[in-house]
Amino acid sequence: MTQHIKTTICKAGAAVAVGLLAGTQTWAQDKPTADAWRFQLTPYVWMTGLEGSVRPFRGAPTAHVNKSFSDVLENLDAAAFLNGTARKGQYVLHGDLSYAATSDKASLSMGLSAQAKIRQTSLTLTGGHNWMLSPQSSFDLMAGLRLWQIKAEVNVPGLASAQSNTSFVDPVVAARWRYDIAPRWSTLLYADIGGLDVGSKFTWQIHGSVNYQVKENIFVSLGYRHLSVDYRDGGKQLDFSQSGPIIGATFRF
Repeated sequence: MTQHIKTTICKAGAAVAVGLLAGTQTWAQDKPTADAWRFQLTPYVWMTGLEGSVRPFRGAPTAHVNKSFSDVLENLDAAAFLNGTARKGQYVLHGDLSYAATSDKASLSMGLSAQAKIRQTSLTLTGGHNWMLSPQSSFDLMAGLRLWQIKAEVNVPGLASAQSNTSFVDPVVAARWRYDIAPRWSTLLYADIGGLDVGSKFTWQIHGSVNYQVKENIFVSLGYRHLSVDYRDGGKQLDFSQSGPIIGATFRF
């Protein structure tokens, strides 16, 4: 019996690969362990650019930003991206954490310079239900929250400094579709929408990936992700989008 279970798990694992972030994981539907919790963890890299308009606090000028990934990387102080999924039977829980800290300088008139620091953290938590559409395809429908915290600091040495701390929570609805295209290879498409004036005015996200199973419990994936958010509160405005390739490795246990 033990040998039979191990053989079944190995066969199912051969049809699975992983995606990234916020929803780009895949999972074998292992019937012998359907009632047990199954987990996977994905550290990943998002090579994103940044485009949009930012006014960190009332009275501040609106900054129009258009930076490529190389521009962002040049001013990057620290970054961390982590994605996780837990499944039990047809139920699924999903979480995604991203953090980025950047610093930049700008020249002003009269020989002055301004220094700016931005710390951005987002945490998405969703849960829902999984449907097997066919032996090669499955669909997840989930709902949850995306928490944002953005800290901005502008300093003109010897003259003035200002700080802003913005936090809000967006309700989101998410869908995820997986399809096994060949042994060890799969594709995945994820999308979510939310905000609706509860936190931000509107936020949406979409990304897809191609995934490859390296070993029974190790997967790698390559894809592309776009995330957009439009938040306004009094004089504050955070209307920006981030887009770029994603690459990561998933560990299943």
